[in-house]
Amino acid sequence: MKCRRCKDKGKTEKAIIFLPHHNLSLCKDCFLAWYEKRLDETIKKMDMITKKDKIMVAVSGGKDSLALWYALTRLGYEADGLYINLGIDERNYSSTSGEKAEILSKRLNRPLYVIEVKKQFGKGIPDLNKLTKQPACSICGLIKRYFINKVALENGYTCVATGHNLDDEVATLFSITLSWDIDSLIRQLPILPEKEGFVRKVKPLIGFTEKENLLYCLLQRIDYIREECPLSTGVKTIFYKNLLNRVEQKSPGTKLRFYFNFQKKLHPLLPGQIIPPLHSCSICGQPTTSYDICAFCRFKQRVKHSLQT
Repeated sequence: MKCRRCKDKGKTEKAIIFLPHHNLSLCKDCFLAWYEKRLDETIKKMDMITKKDKIMVAVSGGKDSLALWYALTRLGYEADGLYINLGIDERNYSSTSGEKAEILSKRLNRPLYVIEVKKQFGKGIPDLNKLTKQPACSICGLIKRYFINKVALENGYTCVATGHNLDDEVATLFSITLSWDIDSLIRQLPILPEKEGFVRKVKPLIGFTEKENLLYCLLQRIDYIREECPLSTGVKTIFYKNLLNRVEQKSPGTKLRFYFNFQKKLHPLLPGQIIPPLHSCSICGQPTTSYDICAFCRFKQRVKHSLQT
């Protein structure tokens, strides 16, 4: 198979990938150019960020967030990284993923902030899960949301970019639609605007599949952790991703149509999000809808009480 872009220019480069949802075959150089140009177009079309923004990329050590950090830097955006070590010792998952983030930080010559969950709680996510009986993914999400916003605010970042890809967003949207959770549908946006105490959050990779991000990492020689999170076994999102991949094989472009038609046609018909008044947490000072203590500090108190008893 020949590269479509090269063929249009009268060249005969061999393609290394075929993207059925775009009906496009590309060689190495054309794929890298296509990937970065499409990323920049997505950012500008949706008015996510500008070159004046000071951007913090939430990196996990995986292919998606590291591809995003590298590509943003290549495109001339001022982007630094934040890695949250979740204290998952199984298969050295957290230490290995942290190493991948540090390697790219040095390669890009950009700062990397590191938060250690064990230093905050004395235990990692698996032990916090056993101690509180709260789902590991729920604990992980709570901790990540808290520190991503806190670190960004304290260091003057105007925006946080995350590595959520098309597969992630479609699986989440599909799950929400199955239960017709209107509140969650309203919040299912590629941009969460800044508001008092919260920085703007964007998802620049919403138009890219996991496969495309993986290939970008391979071609740019970005070292990333290959293993899935050991705590993700049995998570429904993985089942939905596999199911939707089967649909995509039969009908290429389904994921793109499902996600972007929702954003274009359905989301504007939903009621506006009702944002309750925000207050400052009496312990940490971060914004919260609670009148007293934020969810993070309540969880921290719960952990402390469990350890004492």
